[in-house]
Amino acid sequence: MRPYAHVLEQLRGAGLRPTRQRLALAKLLFDNGSRHVTAEMLHDEAQDASIRVSLATVYNTLHQFTDAGLLREIVVDPARSYFDTTTHQHGHFFHEKNGKLEDMPGGEVRLLDMPAPPEGCRITGVDVVVRLVDE
Repeated sequence: MRPYAHVLEQLRGAGLRPTRQRLALAKLLFDNGSRHVTAEMLHDEAQDASIRVSLATVYNTLHQFTDAGLLREIVVDPARSYFDTTTHQHGHFFHEKNGKLEDMPGGEVRLLDMPAPPEGCRITGVDVVVRLVDE
């Protein structure tokens, strides 16, 4: 099997043209198991792997992958987003001191007394990010 065969199939399956930069970034993202990355983290990994790509291209690619359903964006504050390779609904813990984002164990969060959505709308998902500080 060719080294990029798996990510090539993922991109094509999501309706994305497999450009050189998309393939390289997809390989970094999806060949290392479930993970949470920021654009800056992925850009640093690309630089370390001698992949020539701008930070703007990394941002654009992450958003294209998210729009195609390959990633899920987790906004932890207005200035910081993580991209999650696990796309099903699940909650997260965010460690405010070191910036680490991790999946909640068990994955299921139950909300009691969920408010009804406005008329003409339906709920498609709920993002839960629990912020943590060390004591």
